[in-house]
Amino acid sequence: MDYHSFFFTHTPDAYTQLGAALHFYGVTLRYAPTPQAKGKVERRHDYWQKRLPPLLAADHIIELAGANHLLDQLLPHANEHEIHRELGMTPHAARQQALNEKRSVLRPMPACPWWPFGWSQRTPVRVGDDGKVPVGAQRQAVDAPPRSSVIRCLRPDGDIYYLRHAPDPAAKPVVLLHCPVF
Repeated sequence: MDYHSFFFTHTPDAYTQLGAALHFYGVTLRYAPTPQAKGKVERRHDYWQKRLPPLLAADHIIELAGANHLLDQLLPHANEHEIHRELGMTPHAARQQALNEKRSVLRPMPACPWWPFGWSQRTPVRVGDDGKVPVGAQRQAVDAPPRSSVIRCLRPDGDIYYLRHAPDPAAKPVVLLHCPVF
């Protein structure tokens, strides 16, 4: 990846939220030393950035759910039928070849109780004097002492969790409150 602030911090031994999540699972980030080193990835992003807006507009898709449904149809086609210009094969065939040659470094999702929270946007929140935390325009009670700090996790699916403490490999998560998306 590049040195974008989403991935890289100039403070030694500090992590972005993505870096911290990857570090928790023993994954290190590798930074491309030049723009050319990221060429393949950048071309793929450019392809989708140019293709998706006209497709979404043509289908009058303005909501995320509709866009995700369209992507669910487009990605298998792109991966299984469109020839990559540098590889000379489809992305699916390249993945199969890497698996057959034991070159793939992908691994299954770990059986870790922190997995649902590791990829969330985490923010420390102070419990109010009333024993409640903010949830949108409301306040909800949590089982934590007033003025203590808890961790608010906004997951990619929109659900909000309040946890007693930040991810720690030596402890299990303690869910104080779950606010599902309706």
